[in-house]
Parts: sequence; structure tokens; C-alpha cells
Amino acid sequence: MSQPATLADAAALAHDIESRLNQVLIGQQQVVREVLIALISGGHVLIEGVPGLGKTLLVRSLGRVLELDFNRIQFTPDLMPTDVTGHAMYDQKTEQFRIRRGPAFTQLLLADEINRAPAKTQAALLEVMQERQITIEGKAFTLNEPYMVLATQNPLDQEGTYPLPEAELDRFLFKVLIDYPGHDDETRLVNMVLDGTIRASLDVESLSPATDAAGLQTMKTLSNDVLIDAEVLDYALRIVRATRDFNGLSHGASPRASIALARAARVQAMFEGRDFVTPDDIQQVARPVLRHRIQLSADAEIEGQTPETALARLLDQVEAPRQ
Repeated sequence: MSQPATLADAAALAHDIESRLNQVLIGQQQVVREVLIALISGGHVLIEGVPGLGKTLLVRSLGRVLELDFNRIQFTPDLMPTDVTGHAMYDQKTEQFRIRRGPAFTQLLLADEINRAPAKTQAALLEVMQERQITIEGKAFTLNEPYMVLATQNPLDQEGTYPLPEAELDRFLFKVLIDYPGHDDETRLVNMVLDGTIRASLDVESLSPATDAAGLQTMKTLSNDVLIDAEVLDYALRIVRATRDFNGLSHGASPRASIALARAARVQAMFEGRDFVTPDDIQQVARPVLRHRIQLSADAEIEGQTPETALARLLDQVEAPRQ
């Protein structure tokens, strides 16, 4: 099992994991990269896209390649908070209460279609996402590291969806948009189905592990050695602070976004084989860090703007330091 010893080893291992995931998730290279950056950074990911684009396959493959425990919860309108975290049960044989642990007791948790459930059920993940622990009947249970929630949500214009509260959105390091594959990738996918090779390609069990939880934690520790120059860090802060009074936004990102931007930029630099962060690294991760933390003003929505167009304008206006 591969265990990195240097930053270069960590970068090579990260690319190896990325390559293995791209074998099964065809045409979603950017999504795979962003999910890996979030995982190594120790953050959670919100994935938005229409059904059938491989969101569940991605998480299952991630668990296989990294040898991490994996659970999946299908969020529905009748799902209760205790169905997520667990609850105390009375055992008639022992005449005592015992704890039934819910599916949130894992390392990789796929919260599928999280916005199909009402707010009280969505809120069941607030504690575990922030504190990596679950409290049942007053007793706190600490979860094993690494711990990551990957929540998928349907676009909010679909029927039967409940918007996630801002406090929960802010706990996601990234919001990743998964879109339809390109023409060439979709052609490859269809041909693989037609010639019968798709079964082997989508068989998660055929994926060989690249590392384990200990290796992943070492990668995270090594990424902390990536240097962020004071001017580059100031650039990241100016981007986040610009969202708070930017024309077209009703409110901007919290200081948690500044921390997330710096953490993610370090891992992005590691992927590029560098031990220092550049303004380009900041720009590469700015959109997934910020797109779920900003809210358009009413006038901007009427004009047809989107968070993506607003962030594009903002990044163009915030001056980057000269390298």
C-alpha cells in the first residue's frame, strides 16, 4: 500500500488516485479533481447535477480506491433525523437501552438527493460535518478520520426540493457542478455499452486500492507544507471580502470561505507539483469554494445573472499580485 514520504510522493499518489477514478467516471475529470482536492483538504462536497451522471459511482469508486468505509443514505421527504444519525433502543433481553448507530457512522457518507428531505432532516448532518462527532441521548461518539460527506442535490428548479439552510451550505468546502459529458466522452461511453466492455469499466470491485486512510492523512499533512506567500494569501482574502459588497450580490461569503480557499489552494498547488501557491491556484478553486456561499440580489436574478457569471465578473475585477 502506497505511503507518501515527501510532497512529490503525495503529488504522484494524488495523480494515481485521480487516474483510477477517471477509468470509471468517464468525461468528468474536473469533478474528480475537485472532489479529491476537497478530500485531501479535509472538507465536504456538495455535488449538483441531474440524475444519471455518475455521482453515486464516483463516491463508491472513491471508497474502493482509498479503502474507506462507505455508506449511502437516500434522502426522501419522510426520512427522519434519527434515520441518519441513529437512536437509543430499549433491549428487552438486557432491560437496558443500547445505541443503534445510523449510516452516518462511516468515513465516506453519500447523502443522495439531500434536498429531497425537509430542513429538520438535513440539519442532522450539521454536527457531524463540523465536529466529526454524533451525539445520541447526550453521549458524543467521535468518528474515525478521514470523514467526508458528499451530498448530491437536484437543481432547485425541480419539483419536491427543499433549499439547504445557509449554515449547512457553509459547511461544505466545495460545491461541485457535474454536467453532461462532452461529445467525444459520450461517444466513448455509448460504444463501451454497445461492445459490452462497459460492465468491466463500471465494476467498482475491479478497482485496486491506491492507498488507505493512513496514506490519505499523510497526504493531508504533507499538503500543509505548501507555502502561501503573504501577497497570495492577501489576494485570496480580497476575493472573499469582495463578495460582501459586490454589485449584484445580496450577501457574500463568511471567513470560513477564506480558510477553505487557502486550504484548497494548497492542495491544488500540490497537484501541480509545486510547494508554493500561485494566484492561478487561488483562481482554480475560487468558484467551487464560493458558488454556494453567495446569494444574488433580486435585481441580478431579474437580469438573468447566475452565481457563475457573478463570480466571473468578481474574479476579473480583483487584481492578482504580480508573480
